[in-house]
Amino acid sequence: MLAAGSFRKGHTFEMEGSVYLVVDFLHVQPGRGSPFVRTKLKNIMTGQTLEKTFSPTEKFNIAEIEKKEMQYLYNDDNLYYFMDLETYEQIPLNKSQVEYVLNFITENMMANIQFYKNNPISVEPPLFVELTITKCDLGLQGDTAKASFKPATLETGFKINVPLFVNQGDKIKVDTRDGTYIERVK
Repeated sequence: MLAAGSFRKGHTFEMEGSVYLVVDFLHVQPGRGSPFVRTKLKNIMTGQTLEKTFSPTEKFNIAEIEKKEMQYLYNDDNLYYFMDLETYEQIPLNKSQVEYVLNFITENMMANIQFYKNNPISVEPPLFVELTITKCDLGLQGDTAKASFKPATLETGFKINVPLFVNQGDKIKVDTRDGTYIERVK
């Protein structure tokens, strides 16, 4: 059991039939009245975030989340198949479970799959990925009067802003947490 007064970032627990991750917390001791814990939670099943306050003595069951690195193989209609490289077991995931991740991974790339009670619940891409630009306007030399970024489309179809010196066919490093350009890869 996990008491709300013991919440820390990264803790996972069961509440109202769902699994929640503690994103942020604050222990509040008002001058008058009872202390409470103000939290920001993320529903691991749906990805929805919410803010909630708890009494420090409220108790919850700890949710054991297992992470496993798996290789993305292919998709078949609305199913996306990932393979465990140790057991060669393949698991299909729905499009809703992998929609965000598909912006950053291509076939044969690795991703972290989160399991709860042996059921896959979410997919996380690597923190940084290297992808090729498939469509991009030419940057004009000396064009620095306005923002020095231009739109580009990656091989996954994801649209990103890149510096003017980056061209179509270049391979770039992308931060998957916020989908931003990091650097051009040689």
